[in-house]
Amino acid sequence: MRESLDGAAPRTAPAWTRRRDVTQTPHPRHGSAATVTAGGRRTPWGHVEARRPRGGDTRGVKTLATLRLPGPAWEELREVQVIEGPWPDALGAGRPGVEALVVANEVVDDGVLDRLPDLRLVANYGVGYDRVDAAACAARGVAVTNTPGVLDAATADLAFGLILAARRRIVEGDRLVRSGGWNAAWSAGPFLGREVTGATLGIVGLGRIGAAVARRAEAFEMRVLHHRRTPGDPADGYRELDELLRESDVVTLHVPLTAETEGLLSRERLALLRDGATLVNTARGAIVDEEALVDELASGRISAGLDVFVHEPRVPERLLDLPNVVLTPHIGSATVETRAAMTRVVVDNLLAAERGEPLVTPVTESERAERR
Repeated sequence: MRESLDGAAPRTAPAWTRRRDVTQTPHPRHGSAATVTAGGRRTPWGHVEARRPRGGDTRGVKTLATLRLPGPAWEELREVQVIEGPWPDALGAGRPGVEALVVANEVVDDGVLDRLPDLRLVANYGVGYDRVDAAACAARGVAVTNTPGVLDAATADLAFGLILAARRRIVEGDRLVRSGGWNAAWSAGPFLGREVTGATLGIVGLGRIGAAVARRAEAFEMRVLHHRRTPGDPADGYRELDELLRESDVVTLHVPLTAETEGLLSRERLALLRDGATLVNTARGAIVDEEALVDELASGRISAGLDVFVHEPRVPERLLDLPNVVLTPHIGSATVETRAAMTRVVVDNLLAAERGEPLVTPVTESERAERR
């Protein structure tokens, strides 16, 4: 569990693992080859004898997907069926013969795996795979992949957009104009926001996305603090979590949801935020005590920008009427370019499986251990 608070930090591949680069990312993640059945024997997927020459298609990998992914790469798949209906009921009694499953925020647990007895690969369309039981998959020899790296910039952009929107009350201003409530040529007193330039930004989880947010903060001349699992030098901005919460004008979360990070920002820790502070969450809703956060926001003491929630797509009803919170529907990676790049990674993993090559972005054993 050493790197749980570090976000999706790059990891060094074992020497025996052949490596491939992730499309459009300067920080590919490589890990141990997954184990699958090939010709009646258990072998690392990366060492399965290729059944097709390089440049082949996925006719040999029967694939089931919960949605059609955007972007031209999807057209490279030949044998893929998009399943319709509520998940997992759409699987019916089972789908023998399906070797690969593409999911986007759907639960994959023992019940799902029981219905897919020939499954070899779960390709998750996104970085966070907390809804996929990776340990259960590993126990059955099913590999899991995700899409790291390609969505860092888009998610960092949204996080910074939420910082600006919440601090400068941009959404409130939009609503005021649309409602006809703007009755003065210049808003002098009652509609004041908080500064972003020169403010102190606290980043919880300094992995790829957290680091991308820090780079954006430099343009706003912000003082940047950070917290991660591995202690750092206070002179370089490292703070213990409670200390960071007390010092920051803005706190933004960029850690994966694990047993360690669930409820990380408890009611007691939220109370440490200074009056007028802003909390931004583009990671996972369950990292924060959602009820306690609603109470803090209802008091008017702090503001927030939230892209994620505990029970998506349900949002706490009390949040809907609060003017000091900006709400978005889990759209951190939602740009045309980023979603197409994510599709490219999913497809490259499926093609690698078909060719008997190492998977591009396998979830490693150490990452699975962090989520236990």
